[in-house]
Parts: sequence; C-alpha cells; structure tokens
Amino acid sequence: MQKRKLLDDVREILRIKNYSYRTEKSYIRWIRKFILFHQKRHPQNMAEPEIKQFLNYLADNQKVAASTQNQALNAILFLYKKVLQKEIGFVQDILWAKKPVRVPVVLTSDEAMRVLRLLEGKYRLAASLMYGSGLRLLECLRLRCRFRVSSAHRTGWQRSERPQDHAAGQNGQSFKGAFAAEKDYA
Repeated sequence: MQKRKLLDDVREILRIKNYSYRTEKSYIRWIRKFILFHQKRHPQNMAEPEIKQFLNYLADNQKVAASTQNQALNAILFLYKKVLQKEIGFVQDILWAKKPVRVPVVLTSDEAMRVLRLLEGKYRLAASLMYGSGLRLLECLRLRCRFRVSSAHRTGWQRSERPQDHAAGQNGQSFKGAFAAEKDYA
C-alpha cells in the first residue's frame, strides 16, 4: 500500500474544515516552500528554529510584505497543529517585515456616483452591486445570477453559493434595467 503524501493530508484537512480554495492553494504553496527551503526535510523533524529561519529568510532576503510573511506563518502553524498534531512553542526573535504606512483612499458619495455613471453594461452592474452592498470583487464575480427586484420594497437581492453571503441592496430598482440588459451574461 502506498504511503499518503503530506501535502495530500494538508489538502484533505483544509477541505474538511471548509477553508476556501484560495487559502488551500496558498497554504500548500507556503508549506511546499518551507519544505524545499530546508532541503526537503520532513516537517516532523523540524521545529521552532527552522520556522524562525524560514520566516527571517522571507523578510530579509525575499523582502516580502508583512501580510505575506504572516500568511506563511499561518500555513506552517496549520501544518504543525492540525496536520502533524505537533505542538509548536512560541517562535521568538523573528525578523518581521515592515508594514507600510498607507492612507486609505475613500471616494465621496458624489465621486462614487460619477465613476458608476461612466461605466456601462455588465461593468456598471458589477460595480453598482459592489458599491451598494459592500461585496468584494470575487464575491461579486461568483454570484449566481438569481437577482430579483421587489418593486414594493425597492430592494434587490443577490444570492451567493453560500447562504451567509446573501446580500440585499437598497434601491434595487436602479439595478432592474442593468440586470435585464445583462441577463445573457449569467
């Protein structure tokens, strides 16, 4: 009987725990990089010093962003805690990547409306849905097109593959024409 591969075990546990596909891909990529960085040593034979060495390498040599380094750490911790079921102590003296100071760019309502008016067709529909209901880009793109506009309540509903992602937007009447024009793209 063939021995199961470590990354297959990681993938299976991620799916059992309902992690998103993108998280799965990211975690697999970081775990693979961690193993390759240490010349294909099995993670069972490594611990805190190797984790520290890998994270310091990412920050110092690869110049990754703080969020990227954090994602790599989370993937490795998931590997040890959930897959290998090995307790990892506190990893000390990690060289953390610097977080850049950013000022958020926020449009006023008038500016947002001017941008929406410049868009046409499916782009205007998608942007209006994102602006009106707070959807992120991929959430909007993954919507199943069962959009219903209630004229009595002037509310639009969009449904997602996951019930917790269903959302309603006010003044759904403004979407009615755009959705009718774009229903062929569903």
